[in-house]
Amino acid sequence: MLVYLATKSEFRDDIDSNRIEEKVHAEFTRKLGKTVGEAELKSWRNSLPFMDRVLNDDAIPGDTGVAIEFNVPNTGKRIDFILTGTGPDGKRTAVIVELKQWESAEATGKDAIVRTFVGGKEREVSHPSYQAWSYAALIHDFNETVRREPIHLRPCAYLHNCDSAEVIHAPFYAEHTKQAPAFLRDDAKKLRDFIKAHVKHGDSGETMYRIRDGKISPSKSLADHLVSLLKGNREFLLIDDQKLVYETALELARHSKTGHKNVLILNGGPGTGKSVVAINLLVEFTRHKLVTQYVTKNSAPRAVYEAKLVGSMTRSRISNLFVGSGQFTETRRNEFDALIVDEAHRLNEKSGLFGNLAMN
Repeated sequence: MLVYLATKSEFRDDIDSNRIEEKVHAEFTRKLGKTVGEAELKSWRNSLPFMDRVLNDDAIPGDTGVAIEFNVPNTGKRIDFILTGTGPDGKRTAVIVELKQWESAEATGKDAIVRTFVGGKEREVSHPSYQAWSYAALIHDFNETVRREPIHLRPCAYLHNCDSAEVIHAPFYAEHTKQAPAFLRDDAKKLRDFIKAHVKHGDSGETMYRIRDGKISPSKSLADHLVSLLKGNREFLLIDDQKLVYETALELARHSKTGHKNVLILNGGPGTGKSVVAINLLVEFTRHKLVTQYVTKNSAPRAVYEAKLVGSMTRSRISNLFVGSGQFTETRRNEFDALIVDEAHRLNEKSGLFGNLAMN
């Protein structure tokens, strides 16, 4: 789904009308049949004029495609701003820009996670560079047209209100800013140069149409890729809240001790990636030599995972990874470093055929 698509010239005309947020909102309502809150309207009103100023350069062609609010395949996430055209090599290119109104950010000890004031309070969120890169990687992974042509995706982030580079450009986050550069308040010229380096000729949005209408590959099956995950390969990108939950769980596991244990409860509807996070945690905990089990009351998901692992590891090792929730009635205290419980709301208070074995 794509909310707004125009040329650079048309976009700049819409900015000059001082009604850009109304136009984007009208298209959003028309295409999705719903409205957005004042916070999102404000974000369009505040951020899009900054991009207009960045684009104020004749070297960026007037027929460069400008896309706003593009839905990332197989997610509920939307990319803020995309510019399309062809590069110096003549190949189709899309520059992905993650826009942030943050004025500052604090570092955390979690990979790709920073802390900032958003949504009315201080929160831990994905580093903007990681966010932009992960969105581009998801489009590449799931869109056959992008891979086949190929269409080059160039992600970056623009924090147009943020002065300090101390956190955003900290060495701790260098892996992510290398994949997707982050531009701050004083970096409008640098962002403009980044765009000009990748968009030499305009395309009137044709590349964006090709991305929007490209053939979407079926979602990867978690079970099918389990063996590869256990071998240490990256199979699934964790985005936004998924990445935050994953890094938070890793931190809690590292700091949990016999006398100081932690419980992390994750809520999320179907398709939000809970099982992907859970399996990735199982793999990572095991890789760090933590004694860990993946627990479900329902035997069906265990059976699927176990079937995929047959032939790649011993039956005893498989049974040590995936277990039912009724098998802990005689477990010794502190036997496990971590338990990952899928569908924890289905757990019984008591176990056993007659519900007479153990509490909780």
